[in-house]
Amino acid sequence: MTAVRTPGDRFENLPDWPYSSHYIDDLQGFEGMRLAYVDEGPPDAHVFLCLHGEPTWSYLYRKMIPVFTKAGGRVIAPDWFGFGRSDKPVEDGTYTFDFHRRSLVAFVARLGLKSITLVCQDWGGLLGLTLPVTHPDLIKRLIVMNTALPTGADPGPGFIAWRDFVASKPDLDVGALMKRAAPGLTDAEVAAYDAPFPSEEFKAGVRTFPAIVPITPEMAGADVGRQAAEFWSTRWDGQSFMAVGDLDPVLGPAVMKRLRDAIRNCPEPLVLEQAGHFVQEHGDIVARAALQAFG
Repeated sequence: MTAVRTPGDRFENLPDWPYSSHYIDDLQGFEGMRLAYVDEGPPDAHVFLCLHGEPTWSYLYRKMIPVFTKAGGRVIAPDWFGFGRSDKPVEDGTYTFDFHRRSLVAFVARLGLKSITLVCQDWGGLLGLTLPVTHPDLIKRLIVMNTALPTGADPGPGFIAWRDFVASKPDLDVGALMKRAAPGLTDAEVAAYDAPFPSEEFKAGVRTFPAIVPITPEMAGADVGRQAAEFWSTRWDGQSFMAVGDLDPVLGPAVMKRLRDAIRNCPEPLVLEQAGHFVQEHGDIVARAALQAFG
């Protein structure tokens, strides 16, 4: 497949981002494509696997990474193909639910990850929450923020409006979107979110993510999503922590209540009244609260 790679100078001097990227180009089933990830903390420490969503990249976790590493953890934060420093196939049709999920499963296998804390939001949850279907013993703790299980259920009008908006913007201005969604961002932070996408050619993954969310039972991904829902509701016995951005118009409190009801023994969430969809912009608060709750 044809893919593009964002020039490295787009990622220079990013605010609050002192982290070097690691690269893999031999993922099983994706040989020759380069996937980028951050790997911080002691190599033998407990792993926090931080999965980003649409249309961001691992930079989204810049406020959580130092909290987890200061607590002695190891943070691994990959960029999905099509995002961040990872290679970006140019054909929209390349991006399917299975394409992304297979890349996640291959990444977990390639790094030999075990007994992790899954940290997820948006597509990070839509994909990451399905891991127990094939890896039932992988996740020991869960930190979940504005996301959902991909079961094929009706997502509500907020998501439909978002999907249709992205469909109408093939050259979506990612920086402007992030500025609207997280008004406290500085201009430099907005530029960091925009860095992976110098032109429309680099945005096939951005364009495609909303369209492939399983919102009807027959859509790709819905079956594995329903299997995952069965795991979380009946078999999950680990620790959970939920944070909810109260101002999220897409995957906000109502959606998160349904998710909480689907996760066995999930405690009352931390509700961030001033946070929207990108809860990680308040990530230091969330990370510290989660670690305290886990004890």
